[in-house]
Amino acid sequence: MKATDRDAKNVPLPSPDQRQKRRRLVAQLHDVRDAAGALPDAVVLLDARGNVRWFNAAATRLLGLRERHPEGSLTRRLAGSELGTWLQTDMAESATDMPAPADPSLRLSVTLMPFGAHLRLLLARDISTLSRLEQVRRDFVANVSHELRTPLTVIHGYLELLDPTDVPELAPVLGEMRMQSQRMRQIVEDLLTLSRLETREALPDEEVAMVPLLETLRREAEALSRGRHGITVEASSRARLRGSIHHLHSAFSNLVSNAVRYTPSGGEIVIGWRQTADGEAVFSVRDSGLGISAEHLVRLTERFYRVSSSRSRESGGTGLGLSIVKHVLNLHQSRLVIESEPGRGSTFSCVMEASRVLPPENDGSSRAEASPD
Repeated sequence: MKATDRDAKNVPLPSPDQRQKRRRLVAQLHDVRDAAGALPDAVVLLDARGNVRWFNAAATRLLGLRERHPEGSLTRRLAGSELGTWLQTDMAESATDMPAPADPSLRLSVTLMPFGAHLRLLLARDISTLSRLEQVRRDFVANVSHELRTPLTVIHGYLELLDPTDVPELAPVLGEMRMQSQRMRQIVEDLLTLSRLETREALPDEEVAMVPLLETLRREAEALSRGRHGITVEASSRARLRGSIHHLHSAFSNLVSNAVRYTPSGGEIVIGWRQTADGEAVFSVRDSGLGISAEHLVRLTERFYRVSSSRSRESGGTGLGLSIVKHVLNLHQSRLVIESEPGRGSTFSCVMEASRVLPPENDGSSRAEASPD
């Protein structure tokens, strides 16, 4: 008898309890695979090299993967599609809205996450319905805002023709009507600005000279403050930016005007411009105002979100300024960072990525300066 046969005879057979546990484990694995296969979201299991190990039925419908070609790099199999291009990047952030490779009329939200020791899991969700609803919302806001613009202009124009001195008893009423009609006009203009930004995929690339822009922002802040605040500029860099002069000026001006509105008289406002060690540049507005509680910070860029409704109305704000700032920065591949603490003021920082930062001109002169709107 061979040694292997003798060894096989010496191996103890699994007990009934062990066989039952094995059958139960196999059944559970089948259940997990069947459940993943039935998901409406595409699920693709990738190895360390990006080769496809397994995918469910939804991956066929959304990504165009076929069972008869189960192996091979997912990037190569999706070459030519927007998703294939995204897979060639570092994929540090999820792709929130892109066309489905199998059907460009569908929109996908895609996430790639580590799985197990050396595997990765790609999840793609069909967000077509949400995208259509969002487009309907954008169209509705844009259309309503456009239709409101003309009647509000007419109303405000007639209010300006009325002289409070002719009817002194109505002077307070006329003043309030003028202020509110002007505020409604500003809300409409801001809504239209947001609608235009949401439909843009890119903005013009121009050379923005920051030194003169900082001086422009300081003059605007002083005009709005009317001597109630101390306003200074701290610029440790003369670097320029690559972006849209008009939109960057609008975003920065929003932050400066907010600081003036929400800082009590006698407070300090500092407009800053600096570069970081990793090549990024930071435009910041620091104030000594009332500050904002931590629970409000994550929602400040939402439309019409207000920390204090009464304070916002008194200041004349529309509740849309920070939403505009966020959209402008997104279109410049940049981000807004907010630091605040009640009683200790706030700092709003626009962090511009290194690819947007240009060196200062050799002669120190300015090629482009934003003019106030």
